[in-house]
Formats: sequence, structure tokens, C-alpha cells
Amino acid sequence: MVKTGQRYVSPGGAEMVVTKGGDGDFTDGDTPLQLKGAEAALAGAAVSADAIDMALGKRFTTADGAVSVLVTKAGRCDLRYNGEAMELQQPKELPSSD
Repeated sequence: MVKTGQRYVSPGGAEMVVTKGGDGDFTDGDTPLQLKGAEAALAGAAVSADAIDMALGKRFTTADGAVSVLVTKAGRCDLRYNGEAMELQQPKELPSSD
């Protein structure tokens, strides 16, 4: 189970904070992400071949929008939730101010 506010670390160095939690697990491909502070468990873990560059400040969400994370440190990760790839969340369009 992932809770809002928990921080996770990937083998590729990406760090993220959960902004909307759920009853599942995060992985980098097949490697489980670790809570911040327990990243020693990632020693020797390989970065997924499908990993992408995750930029600081980007948000990723599940297809149904039930779970989302905010990247707090850039790195590489093939971010998955319960085995399903998470998608880059597009910014909301704001109305024009003119």
C-alpha cells in the first residue's frame, strides 16, 4: 500500500513523493521501489531497460487517475503501479487572461 506523502527511490536515482495513494506497489520495471531511507536495498539493482528520464517537478499518474506521484529528484525509472506503466500528467489548461 502506498500512502500520500511517502517518498520512494528508484535504482536509477529518481525520487518521488506520493500525492495520491492507493492499495498497490510501485516498481521500476520488475524491481520494487524502496522508501526513502531504505535505498540500501537497491544496491546492485539494475535500472530497467525501458527506463525514461524523469525530470524534476513532473507528475505521473495511473491511467484511471487513482494514484499519482511528483518527481522530487531527477533520474531514470520505468515507473509502474501494480505492473501498469504510469503516464506523464499533462498540465491543466488555464483560461486566457486577456
